[in-house]
Amino acid sequence: MTHIRIAPVAVLTLLALGACSRAEAPVVDTSAAMTPPPAAAASTAAADKEAVRAVNASWFKAYNARDVDAISALYADDAVLSAPGVPSARGAAAIKQAFQKDIAAATKAGIANNAGTSDETGVSGDLAWEWNTYSATDTSGKVVDKGKYVTLFERRNGKWLIIRDIWNSDG
Repeated sequence: MTHIRIAPVAVLTLLALGACSRAEAPVVDTSAAMTPPPAAAASTAAADKEAVRAVNASWFKAYNARDVDAISALYADDAVLSAPGVPSARGAAAIKQAFQKDIAAATKAGIANNAGTSDETGVSGDLAWEWNTYSATDTSGKVVDKGKYVTLFERRNGKWLIIRDIWNSDG
């Protein structure tokens, strides 16, 4: 009988010792997450900011050239334009129509749009934003309106497109 009692104790002891000798879970090295990004990542972020700013500069250039097709091409097909005093325009066709009306009115009034100098731009992965001021001037150069805007961009197929655009007047 002694042998029958010792066998289960021996088996349990071996199992317990085996469990103690199992490999511990690997330690995850988090030092990489705490290390600043390499210079290449920083230069890519700077390049992305410049690319976003270039889209914005193209917007003002196209608007003042009265080029509805060029300005509309800066927007994604599913973008939303929220101009002051009118309902939001959703989608490429509605945005193009909104700019046709707006640019026609600006042409008739002799108004040009000018980007401000308060540019703030941020990039996070494939999303970016820009906040800035603007002024609208008549043919004599007199400021007839000024305000601010926020534009959201998304990189799609390697190209930065406007996905949301809103502005309003200070006055």
